[in-house]
Amino acid sequence: MQLSLFDTMSRQVQPVYAEDGKAFRFYCCGPTVYGPAHIGNFRSFLMQDVLRRTLESLGQATRHVRNITDVDDKTIRQSQAEGKSLRDFTDEWTRRYHLDCAALNILPPHIEPGAVAHIQDQINLIQRLIRSNHAYVSADGSVYFRVSSFPEYGRLSRLKEREITTDKPVSGAQTREDADEYSRDSAADFALWKAHKEEDGPNFWESPWGKGRPGWHIECSAMAMKHLGESFDLHSGGIDLVFPHHENEIAQSEAATEKPFARLWFHVQHLQVDGGKMSKSMGNLFTVDDVAQRGVGAIELRYLLISGHYRKPLNFTWEALFGAQKAVAKLHRFNDRLAAAAQVAAVAGEEPVKPPSEEWDALWAGVWKGLQHDLNTAETLGAIFGTSLPAAEAQLDRGISPEAARTIWEGWRRVCFALGLKFVNKAAVEIPADIQTLATERWAARSSKDWAKSDELRKILLGKGWEVKDSKTDYVLKPALTEISSP
Repeated sequence: MQLSLFDTMSRQVQPVYAEDGKAFRFYCCGPTVYGPAHIGNFRSFLMQDVLRRTLESLGQATRHVRNITDVDDKTIRQSQAEGKSLRDFTDEWTRRYHLDCAALNILPPHIEPGAVAHIQDQINLIQRLIRSNHAYVSADGSVYFRVSSFPEYGRLSRLKEREITTDKPVSGAQTREDADEYSRDSAADFALWKAHKEEDGPNFWESPWGKGRPGWHIECSAMAMKHLGESFDLHSGGIDLVFPHHENEIAQSEAATEKPFARLWFHVQHLQVDGGKMSKSMGNLFTVDDVAQRGVGAIELRYLLISGHYRKPLNFTWEALFGAQKAVAKLHRFNDRLAAAAQVAAVAGEEPVKPPSEEWDALWAGVWKGLQHDLNTAETLGAIFGTSLPAAEAQLDRGISPEAARTIWEGWRRVCFALGLKFVNKAAVEIPADIQTLATERWAARSSKDWAKSDELRKILLGKGWEVKDSKTDYVLKPALTEISSP
């Protein structure tokens, strides 16, 4: 079985495979840690997670790199405004991001590089571009990429030639670069290195061109090539990153190496709210915590965010969460019934320990068909409820042996792992030692009135599928299956 995906560069569905015959190497643009990631960000991170899980379920090893942007205009400005060091500020938001990822059951990347830790790699890459005349140093010590030196600029986003040679900056170019603040030869050129300004405070690094800091685009190129090589299998991000970010990554990377940067490009469409754009100014930019405050379990939020095809906008509504809650509750009931018939106490959604089996997957053929063809999670979930679950329940209704039920169970485990949906068998609950340790640590924090740590550990437990119910003198752990309050 092989996966195929729509490639943004070629505009065609392409086979997904590891070019080196070993691990599938892919890079994902992670968050900029100047505040909490919102659920629109997490739609992209979740679909990337499903991609990785599906590949691993099909027996393909992966090497997953997802970065942290811990220095850019926003992180510097906000940390200055709050009177914090850049490191303390970004560490705080990185920690929050990791908690949200754990709650949503997103696999940690194999490597999570931060831009600050890779400053020298970025300087080295900029020097290569200067030596090859693809970049130049301006009078103030900033360094720019010369777009006119790279004739193929624009092929990912299909920019027309007139759009990148006008006297005005290209539409969208200033979104993260604040281009007007820095002098350059052409409006289309973008910053690789930004000279230090007084308002940057102590946030600068020494370079051959003087004090300064890297531009946003060069960070990802340097980190991707450092950990995946100068050419790798796939690059991913939200659809809003196609231009200018990914376009600029391609230009500077391929100009430096004269090699293809990423073989495939995987972009996830926007998350809408009530049919419109998600915006902080409109009051509809929600975080994982905002959703949790409505009483929504992480598994329901994950289900909703992966329920639509990644190439189509997904509409978030509170009513849709009711539908997600009902769907998850039905899956949980099936999980309990199947586990009881199979006489197993394992957790569905944990990584399968055995290789794929045609016997296990026979009942779930429609599920894998959807995932294999352009990661169509909408088709996959439809197959689960439309064919696989009814067929499995019909077998259970007839009465089958534990051995036969275990065959269905192994296929079910693989499906749950691919989708990242974890279900604890409530009929045979055994609290794992690591869960009990976290619960004990949380109770100690609560008893000492360390509410922040207590809440943090509660979120971690919920992300691992366990809910805590407190009393005045004790607590109870149970598998999580939450109800959604009315919006």
